[in-house]
Amino acid sequence: GAGAAMIKCILVVNNQGKARLVRFYYDVPVDRQKHILQSVYRIVSTRIDDQSCCFATDESIFGPDHKIIYRHFATLYFIFVADSAESELGVLDLIQVFVQVLDSCFENVCELDLIYHFDRVNYILDEIVMAGMVLETNAELIVQAIKETKKLENEGSTFGF
Repeated sequence: GAGAAMIKCILVVNNQGKARLVRFYYDVPVDRQKHILQSVYRIVSTRIDDQSCCFATDESIFGPDHKIIYRHFATLYFIFVADSAESELGVLDLIQVFVQVLDSCFENVCELDLIYHFDRVNYILDEIVMAGMVLETNAELIVQAIKETKKLENEGSTFGF
């Protein structure tokens, strides 16, 4: 309800602005999602990494009550948009956790992993954030959960499912 910290959306875009992961936790029409993606990409990509911090806002897109929090790793921008109740440093940590878990699942995640293992990436994200609420911030526990699930999937497949 009101007052609970929420993640509004999670976007992973490459250096050219192509979306590699798009997750909205509230109802947004698809054409509006495209517009949001382009605007947010423009904001983060036009900043010079060294001097500017990893926080931005854009009231024209999200209204007054939000923060755009992002990290730039190699060819990818990991962008989380949260409401103002969410702690900025907390969300930065969350991005770090997401990247860390991706790294351990894909041995140094790269853009191709996000394309070819789309379902696994989404699954990993679901372990961390569900319906806009942060579920888990311990990378090791998340990796453990994913390994368990993979093991179950692999065991399951021996029964011909």
